[in-house]
Amino acid sequence: MNFDQYLDKYAELTVRVGLNIQKGQPLWISAPTGTEELVRRIAKQAYLTGASNVTVHYQDEEIKRTHFELAPEEQFHEFPKWLVVGYEEIIEKNGAFLLVEADDPDLLNGIATERILSSQKARGKALVNFYEAVDTDRVSWSIVAMPSKKWANKVFPELPEEDRVSALWERIFKAVRLDLEDPIEAWHQHIKQLEEKAKQLNEKRFNKLHYKAPGTDLIIELPEKHLWLSGGSTNSQGTKFIANLPTEEVYTVPHRLGVNGYVSSTKPLAFQGNVIEDFKITFKDGKIVGVEAKVGQEILEKLLETDEGASFIGELALVPHHSPISSSGVLFFNTLFDENASNHLAIGSAYPTCYEGGTELSEKERIEAGLNDSIVHEDFMIGSENMDIDGIKADGTVEAIFRSGNWAF
Repeated sequence: MNFDQYLDKYAELTVRVGLNIQKGQPLWISAPTGTEELVRRIAKQAYLTGASNVTVHYQDEEIKRTHFELAPEEQFHEFPKWLVVGYEEIIEKNGAFLLVEADDPDLLNGIATERILSSQKARGKALVNFYEAVDTDRVSWSIVAMPSKKWANKVFPELPEEDRVSALWERIFKAVRLDLEDPIEAWHQHIKQLEEKAKQLNEKRFNKLHYKAPGTDLIIELPEKHLWLSGGSTNSQGTKFIANLPTEEVYTVPHRLGVNGYVSSTKPLAFQGNVIEDFKITFKDGKIVGVEAKVGQEILEKLLETDEGASFIGELALVPHHSPISSSGVLFFNTLFDENASNHLAIGSAYPTCYEGGTELSEKERIEAGLNDSIVHEDFMIGSENMDIDGIKADGTVEAIFRSGNWAF
């Protein structure tokens, strides 16, 4: 295939597999400027598939940077009401949401941490219904990516400048299986394999997981009714979708008060236009009680102060070291890709779908069941070829889950 054909296939995959758009369904696309070439194809494919309406909300990264530099302080504690109304309307109509990423990992480097976190908090509070709909899979949603020049420069500084964007495109195409003869069927088979692994873990009913690696010795308790899930989801209308393209993980929810020990990052965390690197987090009774970062210490500390739940974790995910993205050897500086190359944890909110009957529980009942609640959800990578993970059952039986970074069963 030539490049245009790859783009068309990518758009088709996004619409038919990622979002699985249904006839009469509206679609909301959020994307940075510079992604128009892909977004137009996605919109066309959505209409061809039966979408009733496609709304695109673009944001210019240079203007975003200028806003954070020059806007008055009070603006970082507000969120546009008209934008909230737009999100609410799509939810009411059982629509779908797509985020197209092409972010510069260093976009907000040097911006006052307080501004970044205040803006995130305001967004989280204003869009609380949207995030609830996403966390409970009430609506279909997905995330895909395309290269930008600044992102490609960050990933491939060793290449000639004129080759960097095309190199990143190539890696993205491979990560989403577009290099295979039938990408859509390949994704169906891939999700089946992930679902089988989740089924095996659910049958084992582990009470705790013990992570061991250089710089890591961590025990995570699991709620009694925890569920392991794959990247394949089903919305409230019974329609299947895939929230992340790519995805290589199976994941569940930890008990918010049952995390003890310490864990070290194995990849940088790209957070709100900043990169946090080489950090270690210490837990006691679920709460993060200490952090050390060689780069980004202040913003990591401020992230944990966003709200009460931001100092606990809400997700743990297992990804073998011998997975396609990890095997590529590329550090993407983008969570969508890097989290699918590594075991990871998430600071902040839990997915109620990972708990039996969790979507029917009130916020108070979820917390009582051990599920964390927060307006943040930030994945950070902890896996490597040196990580071992043991599953511990209620009777004390220990069984290997990972050895040397890969599945042990």
